Amino acid sequence: MKVQRLRLTFTRGEDMKYITHLDLMRFWERALRRAEIPVAYSEGFSPHAQIALASPLPVGTTSDAELMDVFLDRTMTPREFRERAQPQLPPAVTIARIEEAGMALPSLQAEVRSAEYEVDVAPPAGFDLGAAIAAFLAAETVPWEHKRDNETRSYDIRAQVLDLSITPAAGDDSCVHIRMVLKNDNTGSGRPDQVAAALGVPSPVRVHRTKLVLAGTSPAHEAWRKRGRFAS
Repeated sequence: MKVQRLRLTFTRGEDMKYITHLDLMRFWERALRRAEIPVAYSEGFSPHAQIALASPLPVGTTSDAELMDVFLDRTMTPREFRERAQPQLPPAVTIARIEEAGMALPSLQAEVRSAEYEVDVAPPAGFDLGAAIAAFLAAETVPWEHKRDNETRSYDIRAQVLDLSITPAAGDDSCVHIRMVLKNDNTGSGRPDQVAAALGVPSPVRVHRTKLVLAGTSPAHEAWRKRGRFAS
């Protein structure tokens, strides 16, 4: 029986960036079992832990902002949860925040609206990335085809991009740092590598997710979080 819902924000570092979504779910289930967290389980012939990730992270991507709901069959404080769970996690996974979420809220996956990324690319010599971004954002549509195995999918990649901007890239002078804000909901999710290709640059050197934006998030809500009104 589910009696409490805790929402975790956690990081995924370099050592975890090639883990698939399914393997990550199994990883968390094992870690929470070792930590003796009272996770609620589904009923039926093959019970499974009641945990849910907000949005699958593309393989090869690191993140500071992964979200996961954990349903418990008895209550515990966020502090107790962290003290039990964090020692069972590798250095590449750190619990950054824990907060209580209402049991009646929609599923976490249904609440995601967009994702923000830091994307490092190495444009060809003489390539004007600023002009390419400006042209992309000014276009009403950008037809795109994505080939996977023997299937080709055609769609408007412009509709998946909410914003693009160039910011200084630290460390590597050969790279340019692009901030991407991409749609991520039940109608579709933008992929940083495909957006980079649509801009005319090679595959990204680095992709890092910095934020997942949920429905109802507002500047006032963000300020409330930063003032420490949520448990951590």
